[in-house]
Amino acid sequence: MNTPESRRLRDLVYQTLAAEGRAPSVRELARQTGRPVDEVQRDLHFLADQHALVLTHDGDAVRMAHPFSAAPMAFVVTPQDGRDDRRWWGGCAWDSFGISAALHLDVRVDTGCPECGAHVSFECGPASPPPSGLAVRFQRPAREWWDDVVKTCTNIRMFCDPGHAEQWTEENAPGSGYITAASTVWELAAPWYGDRLAPDFQPHSREYNQQLLEECGLTGDFWRLP
Repeated sequence: MNTPESRRLRDLVYQTLAAEGRAPSVRELARQTGRPVDEVQRDLHFLADQHALVLTHDGDAVRMAHPFSAAPMAFVVTPQDGRDDRRWWGGCAWDSFGISAALHLDVRVDTGCPECGAHVSFECGPASPPPSGLAVRFQRPAREWWDDVVKTCTNIRMFCDPGHAEQWTEENAPGSGYITAASTVWELAAPWYGDRLAPDFQPHSREYNQQLLEECGLTGDFWRLP
């Protein structure tokens, strides 16, 4: 069960990532909360065990707090408003839509098609879906997402079109993964991530998240959460 102290750390991590596109250090969190570094480190590990955030391999820094990444990944997300110079790393196609949903912000997403290498750039927002024709490939089934969640995110990629996603799969991982329209993933991101920065946020239950997947047409064994 979360304590007020661990909840405060969780909120500070999210607030810093949202405002600055980076994760606060352990010492920074200790200074902000007036707590010893070892206590902060202990609570960060507790939050990681609860899947509230993800730590680095060495466990001494925040690596991800979905939908935000603290390190460079394949997606760059920026506000459409040119006067707002914030910039975020999206861990995957889904997280990129999730950043828009969590911030309630219209954004531009930049990435590359894994098959042809073409620059893929488009605008979207909480009420504006991505352009039609784009496809997203999920490598791992839902029950395996948290076995290595950074690797899971790394491999949820955006393709120019379904044909490129199918060709990449045939060449690199035949018979595996799941390909869906980018608009489906965008639709899923809003309820999954839209409340992530809310002051009264509470983690979703497995049953609730399973329902969200099913409402987006993502059904079957591949999408069955553990």
